[in-house]
Amino acid sequence: MRNHISYRSGNPALQSSTFKNNAAIGSGHMTLEGTINKVSLSLLVLMCTAMYTWNNPSYPIMIFGAIGGFITALITIFKKHLATYTALIYAGLEGLFLGGISRFYAQQFDGIVGQAVFLTFAIFIALLLAYKSKLIKPTENFKLGIFAATMGIRILYLVSFIMSFFGSGLPIMNPMNSSLFSIGFSVFVVIIASLNLVLDFDFIEEGVESGAPKYMEWYGAFGLVITLVWLYLEILRLLAKLQSRD
Repeated sequence: MRNHISYRSGNPALQSSTFKNNAAIGSGHMTLEGTINKVSLSLLVLMCTAMYTWNNPSYPIMIFGAIGGFITALITIFKKHLATYTALIYAGLEGLFLGGISRFYAQQFDGIVGQAVFLTFAIFIALLLAYKSKLIKPTENFKLGIFAATMGIRILYLVSFIMSFFGSGLPIMNPMNSSLFSIGFSVFVVIIASLNLVLDFDFIEEGVESGAPKYMEWYGAFGLVITLVWLYLEILRLLAKLQSRD
């Protein structure tokens, strides 16, 4: 059995306290196979709704998906036992947003969406293999570093969002900003988003080993989808900056 150290994750959905606070809720136990099945189903739902807004671009529907997904995520994080119902709702709403935003990028940059999808799943598979083979070990210092970096990135996002109400956000957040500093920042964010996947894998494995309730399979899938969505969006932003230099 892998020794799981006190858990920190940059993903707000995946924290070690989750198992302590919810150990007695639900029937049955969390399994790895069950979690994999639910991750697959969630991604399938996400891709189906993304295809809808890709083929029927609509700004209101895209915004509805973004806001609805955010609200559903908050509900799921604070009411974890509802993940059985909300995980797929979140995936569907995020798909509406991703399909629309992907169409926007595709209109500006040829081939960018296919590249972003390929890189997202390539990173996911590579890190999963690295984690299972123990090439990457989520030690306490590793987790603390990723957690701190993720929190720092979120603060920058918040600052940029607030600044956008007074004119424009932070220049480094602009996908059309092709300066070396801006590209370097996006590379850093992609790396941090990628390494959050390792923490997600560790969280799911810890849940299986600790005998977490069955609904935690949905919650683990929900948390992993959050990270994959973030990673995909950051890869899109990075590729847009790189293509803007051409």
